[in-house]
Amino acid sequence: MAADRAVVSTEPVDHYAALYAAFHWQVPRDFNIAQVCCARWARDTPQAVAVRTAHADGSSRAHTYAELQCDANRLAHALRRIGVARGDRVAIVMPQRFETAVAHIALCQLGAIGMPLSMLFGPEALEYRLNDSGARVALVDESSIANVRAVRPQCADLATVLAVGVAQGQGEVDWHDALAREPATFAPVETRADDAAVLIYTSGTTGPPKGALIPHRALIGNLSGFVASQNGFGFDDGPPHPGEGEPGKGSVSSRPRPSLGNEGAHSVFWSPADWAWTGGLMDALLPTLYFGREIVAFAGRFSAETAFELMQRHRVTHTFLFPTALKVMMKAVPAPRERYTLQLRAVMSAGEAVGDAVFGWCADALGVPVNEMFGQTELNYIVGNSHRQWPARPGSMGRPYPGHRVAVIDDEGRECLRGTPGDVALHRLDIHGHPDPVFFLGYWNNAAATTAKFSGHPDSSWCRTGDMAVMDADGYLWYQGRSDDVFKAAGYRIGPSEIENCLVKHPAVANAAVVPRPDAERGAVVKAYVVLAPGFEGTPQLVEALQQHVRGKLAPYEYPKEIEFIAALPMTTTGKVQRRVLRLIEEERARQRG
Repeated sequence: MAADRAVVSTEPVDHYAALYAAFHWQVPRDFNIAQVCCARWARDTPQAVAVRTAHADGSSRAHTYAELQCDANRLAHALRRIGVARGDRVAIVMPQRFETAVAHIALCQLGAIGMPLSMLFGPEALEYRLNDSGARVALVDESSIANVRAVRPQCADLATVLAVGVAQGQGEVDWHDALAREPATFAPVETRADDAAVLIYTSGTTGPPKGALIPHRALIGNLSGFVASQNGFGFDDGPPHPGEGEPGKGSVSSRPRPSLGNEGAHSVFWSPADWAWTGGLMDALLPTLYFGREIVAFAGRFSAETAFELMQRHRVTHTFLFPTALKVMMKAVPAPRERYTLQLRAVMSAGEAVGDAVFGWCADALGVPVNEMFGQTELNYIVGNSHRQWPARPGSMGRPYPGHRVAVIDDEGRECLRGTPGDVALHRLDIHGHPDPVFFLGYWNNAAATTAKFSGHPDSSWCRTGDMAVMDADGYLWYQGRSDDVFKAAGYRIGPSEIENCLVKHPAVANAAVVPRPDAERGAVVKAYVVLAPGFEGTPQLVEALQQHVRGKLAPYEYPKEIEFIAALPMTTTGKVQRRVLRLIEEERARQRG
């Protein structure tokens, strides 16, 4: 453990125990994402902005909830006309844009299953997912139409490509023409809370991608963490509190109703997270729409300056930024409030360990302590922080969010003693004995993988995340890395995240990844791949300086015996470092050395 893990809090009172104990889920039997994320707002606040499409040239267009509902109704008719029925998988191969939101609402109304796919996927990635899912229809814009057309002959189940935007004319059906022919009203199908809504393929950090089948109720399971990590988003600024409002329409319930301190009615969300992933869809788009608020859609390339300009121009109050993005912003614009007028009330981060260097910068430079969150596609938003409700500990993943029973378990499925590393796992039931609605339904056509996820047998109460952590005496979790990222060097167990966080504190380091380098005598030694910050050169003197930097802060066995400078780290499309790629490089080099 790092020696500088001090408790930092902007609020001296710790409300965690009371919030956690009082929280109860209320999951109705009948529930549909489209109704709670659009239909009720189209009826009650039709002119409120739902999606604001922002362009790189600074222009933007606002789309209201009434417009979102109208287009979703027309698209639902159009999809039904080409044969889409309840349970059919429909690929959505589009970035952040208004039509992407329309597609999700329309498919939920049909009882079909939306399968979001990243615009960054190449032909092989698209072909695998389209064939594995048996998708019948694909909604595709100009960002991906060429790749979809390239794999079309190999996708036997894909009957129709519906072309969007500039891609119109390159599929069987064009978006504009299809919607223009259809009526603006639609009678949605009735769905149960347990019915499938979305099929999201994992990012493949630990093997071939698996399709996680997400039910409608999972949105309810996300809300307690979303509200907490966004410092009260949606509670005190207008829309009904989850658990209030229309009976049976997706209440999430927290009794008694807490005051989470959202100031005023102005709430605007933006995140660079691709809506094709859980981080963009379930942590940004759908929760924002659930609370009837505005989300900014921007499909341009990410840069620190672009992020700050977007947040300033559109008066963004809440955001989700990957640790990788925050590191880039921290290095490129160390003092952002000297250049930009920001209205941030909450910053959530997830995907990798944030580390206390980024934590300190957010608190000092942005004026908003970052709320770290942990979750994954299969069971999202289960651990994290809410700095207005309980003290944050820099470098910690946080505590289990209300409604989720989380533990660290060993290989036999037993809870570990506090302070002992193990696998982070989620119990099927909360502390009151009620089912946790956040769980996925299972992996698409992969019963064996589903069984393995639940501690090796299907009736197990614990679902493993595959992420290693330590839980301290106060219930805070400290991330150790993916189970396959943790390694032993000279007999010591090494978690890469702590070393990486230490390296990033050095001004010369923009990002870093730590992996084992095979060694005949010691089994493995610690190696760091380092991306340099602008203005620095990778010299032997810098290598020595970085090694001394780590030696002075961590245990002697944790400093990197070897450092290699690299232009960019291999990353997944969700912003996670692919340490597995670097480990394979090291293993291949070891074989070549003989």
